[in-house]
Formats: sequence, C-alpha cells, structure tokens
Amino acid sequence: MPFSTLTDPVDLARAQAALESVWTEVQRGVPPDRVESERVRLAYIIASLAPTALDEDELVQKALDRFRTTP
Repeated sequence: MPFSTLTDPVDLARAQAALESVWTEVQRGVPPDRVESERVRLAYIIASLAPTALDEDELVQKALDRFRTTP
C-alpha cells in the first residue's frame, strides 16, 4: 500500500484526504478500464509528496500537477 511509508499520523490523514479530493477532481477523465491503476498511481504520487507538503491544500495542488503531467 502506498501510504504504508507514512509514519506520521498527520501525514497519513492528510494523504488520505488529499487522495479523495484529487480523485474527485480527476476521475471523470479516467477511462473505465484504467480506474483502479490510475487511483493507485495517484496514491503513490500523494505518498511521495505528503512529507514535503506544508498543508493539505498544497498537497492536493502538487498531486494534481504531478498526476496530470506524469504518464
């Protein structure tokens, strides 16, 4: 699981909230056959960014940017 690397409870909660927020934003553009793989990809993106984000809003924005620019 992508979030297993997060040990700080605050980072973990922020990552889970950011995942839901970003997924709500991007899911309409995801083809039905790629929903699961793209959600997992997004979770890994968020897990990698969570420790460096100052707050949830920054994490959401960084994750959106990375998700949209990384294949």
